Amino acid sequence: MRILLAEDDPVLAAQLADELSGAGYVVDAAANGVDAHHLGEVEPVDAVVLDLGLPQMDGITVLKRWRAAGRDMPVLILTARDSWHEKVDGIDAGADDYLTKPFHMEELLARLRALIRRSSGLASAEIKCGPVTLDTRSGRTTVNGRAVSLTSHELRVLSYMMHHRGELVTRSDLIEHIYAQAFDRDSNTIEVFIARLRKKLPPDLIHTARGQGYRLVCPH
Repeated sequence: MRILLAEDDPVLAAQLADELSGAGYVVDAAANGVDAHHLGEVEPVDAVVLDLGLPQMDGITVLKRWRAAGRDMPVLILTARDSWHEKVDGIDAGADDYLTKPFHMEELLARLRALIRRSSGLASAEIKCGPVTLDTRSGRTTVNGRAVSLTSHELRVLSYMMHHRGELVTRSDLIEHIYAQAFDRDSNTIEVFIARLRKKLPPDLIHTARGQGYRLVCPH
């Protein structure tokens, strides 16, 4: 899953990027509001961590412009401890949740997981598809209760497909959501990851729509 991180404090931004990457997310970073707004407009991110005190364009303005343009990705805003009015303004502008600085990284990750789950229509931290279970908190994947070892990219592909069970997922969708903006994206690797997943998961779980992409079909 792909996260846009908009934070101008370089130390905090680096810490957040490391934590998010360690949790299995692909991270695109912006240090000012202009860049954040642009990335949120043109890149298919799954969620945003948005500091309201951004230079060049403040976070509230960025958020309002996204919502006015129909961009509906979940947004978690970061606010200063004493700025209660920023929380109200942020929620009114279209934010889905907020976190007050300073905060614990574990709470930020938990709130992000919840936002992404809700945007996919999921209620539980564990996503199930037939005998396959993905724990979004730990990234642990099991088949009939037995752990399956996945590489980071295999896990990213599976996580995106589990969040979009039953939907047609194109190769472009997967490329855009498992690689950061600056990464050299290669569509051929998607077929490699899918082939590896098919060997590790039950047969007929991942269906190929010829010339279109893939669909994760969960047996009832």
